[in-house]
Amino acid sequence: MPAQASGARRYMVVERFRPGKMAAAYERFRTQGRLLPDGLRYVDSWLDPEAAVCFQLMETEDPALFAAWTAAWDDLVAFDIHPLA
Repeated sequence: MPAQASGARRYMVVERFRPGKMAAAYERFRTQGRLLPDGLRYVDSWLDPEAAVCFQLMETEDPALFAAWTAAWDDLVAFDIHPLA
């Protein structure tokens, strides 16, 4: 796992696809990428066995950046964001 950036805090992001939106979410990701704002860094991710829930490890010095990122996906994905110790 990559080292944590100096001053950044890590977060576990739990993503659940909105009903019937999984294919659209993967298509957006394929064509547009993660759509992360500068300063929000993707570290790693895992899917549950049914591929219905994605767990993403992210880091940032500015947690307000999550609002911009989730707004780009809110029509397709529901988010729970948990700061890690």
